[in-house]
Amino acid sequence: MITPPTLKEGDLIYITAPAKATDKASVLYTKNFLEQKGYRVLLSQHCLGVHRYFSGTDEERTADMQFGIDHPEVKAILCARGGYGCVRIVDEINWANMLREPRWIIGFSDVTVFHHRLMKLGVKSIHGSMPLNFESNSTEALETMLEILRGGNPLISCAASEYNQQGEAEGILIGGNLSIVFSLLGTDDAYSFEDSILFVEDLAEQLYHLDRMFFALKKTGALGKIKGLIIGGMTDLEDTDNPTELTIDQIVSHHFKYSRIPICYDFPIGHFSDNRSVIVGETVKLKVDETMAELSYLNSF
Repeated sequence: MITPPTLKEGDLIYITAPAKATDKASVLYTKNFLEQKGYRVLLSQHCLGVHRYFSGTDEERTADMQFGIDHPEVKAILCARGGYGCVRIVDEINWANMLREPRWIIGFSDVTVFHHRLMKLGVKSIHGSMPLNFESNSTEALETMLEILRGGNPLISCAASEYNQQGEAEGILIGGNLSIVFSLLGTDDAYSFEDSILFVEDLAEQLYHLDRMFFALKKTGALGKIKGLIIGGMTDLEDTDNPTELTIDQIVSHHFKYSRIPICYDFPIGHFSDNRSVIVGETVKLKVDETMAELSYLNSF
């Protein structure tokens, strides 16, 4: 896996909106935040644009991403928000310069589409917060992102959940938004789940939808290949009028009844303020014991 270069003071971070339209205030807040940290910041042409649901047409959003990938000074591309739209442009982008001159791509939620493509290319990326959320993010959420950009390896831990399955495992970290991971199964961008640590999070999904997604992961063989599972934020989940009365731990445990891989819940990744940044494509160790769950990096860079 290729590691994009470390950022230093004065380097250029490019903010673009590859999916849903975003608001001006959050983008300008982020621009000011990053400039105070010593970086230069450039906004894409259509970053604050609106075209129906999106920040621009498919062609405009593609051009904005392409500009950042091809710009000789851009060291990191920060996606402004998720929503929906990345899958509409991922195949229209020429990714060649990510191999010639790799740079960090940062985001989560719908940006999980780009994490998949970058894994296929063999380039690491950052699953982390976006400008839409910067102002409400925890200090730890933003500091883990900055630490990675500076070349660090932030250790992340959280208190044990009663539903955790204890153990230790090592593997390549993959994952992101569960709905996106599910939607790309069987495609040319699907993750290779072999010897991986999988993390997932989601927002405002029906519980039976999540159950269906885990069945798909199981039936494709993915769940039998992973070495560990991290359940991040499962935020604002919904149930049907005639309730299934399922819980996320019941859904997961059903599919790992005969597996002893480490599984942790309530990890600080997802659609909430304490959304810690992690490196997709990096080799990690997951340790789950009676007191905590801990994610650490095995390789420094």
